[in-house]
Amino acid sequence: MDARAIIETLRDGGEPTQAQLNWFAKGLASGAVSDAQAGAFAMAVCLRGLSEEARVALTLAMRDSGEVMSWDLGAPVVDKHSTGGIGDCVSLLLAPMLAAVGAPNPMISGRGLGHTGGTLDKLEAIPGVSTDVSERAFHAMIDRTGAAIVSASRKIAPADRKLYAVRDVTGTVESIDLITASILSKKLAAGLDALVLDVKCGSGAFMGSLEEAKALAEALVKTANGAGCATLALVTDMDQPLARSAGNALEIAEIMEALTTPANSRLVDLTLALGAELMVLSGRDTAREVAAVKLRDALQSGLAAEKFDAMIADLGGPEGFSESWRSRLPEANVMREIEAPKAGHIRALDGHAIGMAVVHLGGGRMREGDRIDPSVGFSDMLGLGAEVEKGAPIARLHAANGKAADAAERAFLKAVEIGEAPGKGALILDRVG
Repeated sequence: MDARAIIETLRDGGEPTQAQLNWFAKGLASGAVSDAQAGAFAMAVCLRGLSEEARVALTLAMRDSGEVMSWDLGAPVVDKHSTGGIGDCVSLLLAPMLAAVGAPNPMISGRGLGHTGGTLDKLEAIPGVSTDVSERAFHAMIDRTGAAIVSASRKIAPADRKLYAVRDVTGTVESIDLITASILSKKLAAGLDALVLDVKCGSGAFMGSLEEAKALAEALVKTANGAGCATLALVTDMDQPLARSAGNALEIAEIMEALTTPANSRLVDLTLALGAELMVLSGRDTAREVAAVKLRDALQSGLAAEKFDAMIADLGGPEGFSESWRSRLPEANVMREIEAPKAGHIRALDGHAIGMAVVHLGGGRMREGDRIDPSVGFSDMLGLGAEVEKGAPIARLHAANGKAADAAERAFLKAVEIGEAPGKGALILDRVG
C-alpha cells in the first residue's frame, strides 16, 4: 500500500480498491498519511469524481477507520440527519417523539458550521447539559430513555476528522463525493438500521438550488443504501428559517413550546414527516399516515415532553425541564423589536445573511474555539408572505449590548425584502429513495 500510488490512480481517472481505501483511511486516522497527501487525495476526488461503487467504498473505509457501534435493543435503531439550515431544530423535537413511540434514536450530532446552528450548541444552552459522554454512558442513555443526542467521540470515524480539516483549507469542501463520505461515515458508525436525510435547499442552505440539493440527496441515499443502511431523503425548503427563532437558547424555547403546547407549524409538520418516513423505513409501520398519527399523539399527550425531560436529565441538565424552562434559559442583556421599514408582505428572506448575523452576535463561531453566547439571536421572525404595516415588528432581537444589537438589526433588515406577496412554496420539495 502506498499513498502516492493511490493518489496517482485517482489523478489519472482510475479508482482505488476497497483494500487501498481502507489502508488510506486508517493512515489518515493514524497520521501515516500526511496532510499534503490528504490534500492531494481530496483534490483528486474533487476534480475527477468517484463512481457510485467507489463512493460506497470510501464511506465504508472512513467508517471503519474507528469504532463502529452495535446495539441489541429488540427494535430497529433509527436516526435523522440534516444538511443544515437556519432555525432548524428538528432533531431536538424528533428524538423524544421517536423515543415516545418506542423507536430508539442514538443521535451523534454536530456543532454550528458556517452560518448554520449546531444541535449540540443548542442543547448546551440548557444549564448543566454536556453532550460529551462516554460510549458506555451513551448506551446506558439509550437503554434507559430511548433517545440521546451526543457529540462524536474521537474514536468515531477519525479519518473524517483529518480529511475534513484538510478539505477546509484546500478548496475541496464542495465535492459531493467527499460531503457524502463525511456525513455517512459518522452516521453509519453509530450502528443504524434506518436513516432519513433532510437535505435543505434555498437561501439559508448550503445547497442553494433544487438541482444541487437533489444531486446531494441522491448521492447520500445511494451510498447509504449501498453501505447496508436503509435510507431515504426529503429535499426541503430553506428559503426561510424553519422555526421562528434563530439562536441557541431561543430555538430551545421554541422546542419547549412545541412539546408543551403543541400547534401546527412548519417545524412540527416537517418533524412529523421525517419521523413518519423513519417509522416506515425501519418496518415499524406500513403507512406514513399511520406513523404520523402515532407521533402526533406522542406529542399531544405529553409523552414526548417526558422523554425530552429524561434526555436532558441524562445529559446533566435539570430535572423536569419542561416545567421550568422559562426560568432556566439564559436571556440576552438587550432585547428589542425590529420594525418593518415599510408596509407590504415579507417577499424574501436571505437565510445565509440571517445566520451570519446570529454568528456575529456571538451565537456561533467565527474561529474554532470561540465561546458561544447562547442567549443571542432572533425570535418571533415573520415568515414569507406575512403582511406587515410600516413600523410593525417583524422580529425580536436578542443581543449582548447595544452596539451588537445595532449591527444585527441593520443586517437583519438588509436580509428582508418587503413588497408584493410571494407565491406560496412547498415545505417538502422532493422525496428521494
